[in-house]
Amino acid sequence: MEILIDLHNHTIASGHAYSTIQEIAKEASNKGMKYIGITDHGPSLQGAADVWHIWNLKVVPNNIYGVEILKGVEANIISEDGEIDVPEAYLPNLDIVLAGLHKGPILPMDREGNTRAILKVMENEYVDVVVHLGNPIFPIDIERVVLKAKETSTLIEINNSSLHTSRSGSEENCLEIARMCKSHQVPMIFSSDSHIAFDVGRFNEIFKLLKDEDIPEDLIINSSVERFETYMRAKGKKRFI
Repeated sequence: MEILIDLHNHTIASGHAYSTIQEIAKEASNKGMKYIGITDHGPSLQGAADVWHIWNLKVVPNNIYGVEILKGVEANIISEDGEIDVPEAYLPNLDIVLAGLHKGPILPMDREGNTRAILKVMENEYVDVVVHLGNPIFPIDIERVVLKAKETSTLIEINNSSLHTSRSGSEENCLEIARMCKSHQVPMIFSSDSHIAFDVGRFNEIFKLLKDEDIPEDLIINSSVERFETYMRAKGKKRFI
């Protein structure tokens, strides 16, 4: 399986990442990537840029070094009711919106509280992907989340960074999430969650984890440019209509 789309990448604007948009695009071009998402953290995470940084992504070219640049955000869920730290007025103009639980913007809750936060954020029509759900400090009811993703056409992310540099102990949960998505025929994306340009398009730990799981390729939305573009049109994303 070849994946030429990586929707989850961080620039120096996130405060704890080390590359620029141009450097990420260059590395993606060198690797033959077709699309990359620029998805810096929302402003409630320590060190992240002001919300005006997200608003002004409109100045970034749509294509750099032959790679399509999706201007987006990794919004932080800030309440059990699924509120996020990016004003809703900004969201329709973004190409891609990720949302996830991060310690800092919200404290880990019990399984029910974390699950509710994820279920509620998926009801936001502008949220495209829920990210790094395997994080063991935010336990969730995996089946309820996967079924809600199916209901709301929200993508479930399998996060490569969770399996090698961050969110230690995510392997078992990520494996269960992938198996549950397969069981219920729920689409996923594989993401690098790169924080330095060299990691863009890096999915090796995901492939290693899932090598014996026989996940149908058509469930991996970013394994096909056509499949990805079709999904984005169905979500009503302006960039694809």
